[in-house]
Amino acid sequence: MPSRDRDSVDHHVARWAEYWKDNPQFQPEVEGAITRMQDIHRRLERENAKAFAGADLSVEDFRTLHALMVQPHPTEATPAQLAEVSKVSRAGMTSRLDRLVESGLVTREVDPLDRRRVLVRPTRAGRQAWDTYAHEGMAREQHLLHALSDRELEQLNRLLRKVLLSLDE
Repeated sequence: MPSRDRDSVDHHVARWAEYWKDNPQFQPEVEGAITRMQDIHRRLERENAKAFAGADLSVEDFRTLHALMVQPHPTEATPAQLAEVSKVSRAGMTSRLDRLVESGLVTREVDPLDRRRVLVRPTRAGRQAWDTYAHEGMAREQHLLHALSDRELEQLNRLLRKVLLSLDE
């Protein structure tokens, strides 16, 4: 492969290949694919952190608002449901919800049908904030993959879907 077509991962894999040259378990293509996926994810996380630096909303609070907006019933959820979907503790979710309520982006109300339950709902301002930040996030994600054509993106999705389906078996 010409050196102009090599990326930092190719150099990483080459170093490992030399170290593991006698180990049949080392698969350079697997190492390369995993390392590239990790690098893309790290870059997205850095871009998201920059986008939310100084914003009215933290990236974690946006993710909570996003979970509320895209879960199966986007008009309401319990704090426990949001904690599960967001993969955070219930205590962590309480802190996030406190901030979102204080910011006027969600409400927390006792369920009139079951007073033991609390329901979280987005406010109009919460829906608007989610819409704005979600669109900005889509632009960041599209920029990360801008080098791929539509056909290549479809191919990438087919391959990644195949991997995820095999992991779910």
